[in-house]
Amino acid sequence: MLGFLVRRIVQSVFVMLAVALIAFMMFRFMGDPVNSMVAENATVAEREDVRARLGLDQPLYVQYARFVTRAAQGDFGLSWRNARPVSNLLAERLPATAELVLVAAGLSLVLGIPLGILTALRPRAFSTQALQFLSLVGISLPTFVTGILLILVFSVWLGWLPSYGRGTVVDVGWWSTGFLTVTGLKALILPSIMLCLFQLTLIMRLVRAEMMEVLRTDCIKFARARGLSDRAIHFRHALKNTLIPVITIFGLQLGGLIAFAIITETVFQWPGMGALFIQAVGFGDVPVMAAYLVLVSLIFVTINTIVDLLYVVLDPRLRVEGTRSAH
Repeated sequence: MLGFLVRRIVQSVFVMLAVALIAFMMFRFMGDPVNSMVAENATVAEREDVRARLGLDQPLYVQYARFVTRAAQGDFGLSWRNARPVSNLLAERLPATAELVLVAAGLSLVLGIPLGILTALRPRAFSTQALQFLSLVGISLPTFVTGILLILVFSVWLGWLPSYGRGTVVDVGWWSTGFLTVTGLKALILPSIMLCLFQLTLIMRLVRAEMMEVLRTDCIKFARARGLSDRAIHFRHALKNTLIPVITIFGLQLGGLIAFAIITETVFQWPGMGALFIQAVGFGDVPVMAAYLVLVSLIFVTINTIVDLLYVVLDPRLRVEGTRSAH
């Protein structure tokens, strides 16, 4: 296990260095930042002075090393649009995105796994066919269309839920949360449903397919021959083997939730990191775009590492193979 963890950490470091290189090159191909920071009538001497203070007169490898060192410390410089530290902007927007992703991920698991079990155990029932049809629609519809339909029905026609914004939030230290207010909780409902719908249908169909496959294996036949109850077979044996690939896919899709949050935050005007990134793209605010790229990549790498470790813990075969390879 220790050797596997060390290998994954080394791989993650190289991945993050590659991502940092891509983010660093954005500064080179998105124009000269000096033009965005000085007046149009600035003299050549003033421009050179700004270039020297930014370190742009140094060789590329020196600039890259400085960028990586500062990024490791959470320092991505100043936003060209807001003239504020990028790390402060991301810290202000992080709670909104984190809570949205957390609720969406929880909904996809809490609803997806039971629905997948239900459709696997009753494959010919009408409810199963209806759920299969709805899941196919959920996967096929673009997420922004789903969001617009949710706003039309629950905000415009029924007037039950807000169509934009985060509601009232409460500051708990540096973290601003909407979990502690009624308007904050109501504002979370529609965007979290929009964000989780694709993941929910994916998990449901995956659990159904995996559980039906496990129920056909010899170990389940032997369990039935031993006289075990259906409840014990379904939930003690079949479900445990079914959840191993589900954890892997869910871990990968959790990073996808952060990526899809950009669309959700745009549709519902949710004040998260995705909305900040869209604003940065429109303005050409490279420091914010580079910081967002590095931060999301770090989250992806961290989640994938955790999922790999959980996979090894849950699957005894991988532990045995790791022990053999170590010897």
